[in-house]
Amino acid sequence: MLWWQAMVLGLVQGFTEFLPVSSSGHLILVRELMGLNSADASQFNLIFDIMVHAGTLVAVVLVLYKDILGLFRKPFKRLLMLIVACIPAVIVGFTCKDYIEEYFSTAKYLCFFFLFTAVIMLVSEIVAKRNKNPKPLGWGSAIAMGVMQGAGVFPGISRSGSTIFGGTVAGADSKEVATFSFLMSIPIILGSLLLSVIDVAQAGALAQIDWFCVAVGALSAFASGYFAVRVMLKLIAKANFKWFSLYLLIISVLTFIFYFL
Repeated sequence: MLWWQAMVLGLVQGFTEFLPVSSSGHLILVRELMGLNSADASQFNLIFDIMVHAGTLVAVVLVLYKDILGLFRKPFKRLLMLIVACIPAVIVGFTCKDYIEEYFSTAKYLCFFFLFTAVIMLVSEIVAKRNKNPKPLGWGSAIAMGVMQGAGVFPGISRSGSTIFGGTVAGADSKEVATFSFLMSIPIILGSLLLSVIDVAQAGALAQIDWFCVAVGALSAFASGYFAVRVMLKLIAKANFKWFSLYLLIISVLTFIFYFL
């Protein structure tokens, strides 16, 4: 991997982690376009993913630090809701990890998952704009967002897009959905980091890593992730999702043509 490729991948990760377009799907797609998805590069890709996810984690913590501190104030209702909302993704992640890595680690089937995300984002905008009396985020909304976050484990299905869809369809206030969606990303990113670190440690692959490229990727992911969180907090509040839906539809069609026609 060259430094500019690391920068591009870091920017892609940071932007798409919080925009409703699927970071995992875009990383796979961009890697394949760059020729970086070979079996020989798998361990480096894993370590690289750890560090760019760490960059985006720092970004979301900096933006939402006041909301994070608020989780630990009595009666801890929002913290409990967050824990419950993350359970579906943990279950899907643990039970489907090997299956996802075996069948969906390449770009071949991304077109179908991109299309799914396009549809739910369009539905989210329609529902949000028709809901004239949104209600405060409660247990029902949190559970709906948690269930949808479980679907976001699959590459090409946006985690943030799925959670936004869940909260919006449940009738919750858009601003609260936005904040809670990004709060939900923190334990999920932390969990994926922990699992990835364990995998890397067991493989003993740390000695052959180009740490300069890893650092470039992580810094790029932090910068673009910080920008993306700021932008999405505003866009979600206004329920402006149709352009993301259109973009995903175009990407879905292009990837389908490339891999199936």
